[in-house]
Amino acid sequence: MNQEFDKNNTKSFVLTEEEQKAIKELNAQRDIKKGTVLLKEGEISNNNFYVISGCVRQYYLVDGVEKTTEFYTENQSIFSTVNLSLQSPSKYFLECVEDSVLTITSAHQQRDIYKRFPRFEALCRVTTEQEFAEYQERAAKFMISSPEERYLNLLDTRPDLFNRVPQYQLASYLGIKPESLSRIRKRIAKKK
Repeated sequence: MNQEFDKNNTKSFVLTEEEQKAIKELNAQRDIKKGTVLLKEGEISNNNFYVISGCVRQYYLVDGVEKTTEFYTENQSIFSTVNLSLQSPSKYFLECVEDSVLTITSAHQQRDIYKRFPRFEALCRVTTEQEFAEYQERAAKFMISSPEERYLNLLDTRPDLFNRVPQYQLASYLGIKPESLSRIRKRIAKKK
């Protein structure tokens, strides 16, 4: 939460001067280098992340193979209510795919801001509910789609990822091998 938070949410949420000052005092904005691992499997995270710029990948290690499950880009929150509220170890990794600018707030800082400014808690709850609903929709669509349909959907909904993320990570995200991604791309290119 910081000045960028205000810029990105001004349509529905205008911060008072006092709220803006409190957020700036958190000094939560950080520049993070590409390849930095923010969270490892087994670690207990006390932080929430918000992507101002850049790209962060979430992945699991399954029998030594990375399985990408999400890419977080501009104006997206990265948090795990399970890790934070239950203090349970993470089952996944978070890694910066690009040089990124993130806000990093601890659970303690977040609770403090919520106490001081209850409107933040309401906004965060609504935002979390919206993000969860979108995630559920994506997960359901993923399960009932063929690999080619997944590829076309990703091309339609998040075309920026194709220029930002290594192809092997995109293939993993789509639930296919890199060779299959190449074949799908060739097949689609022939149709056009």
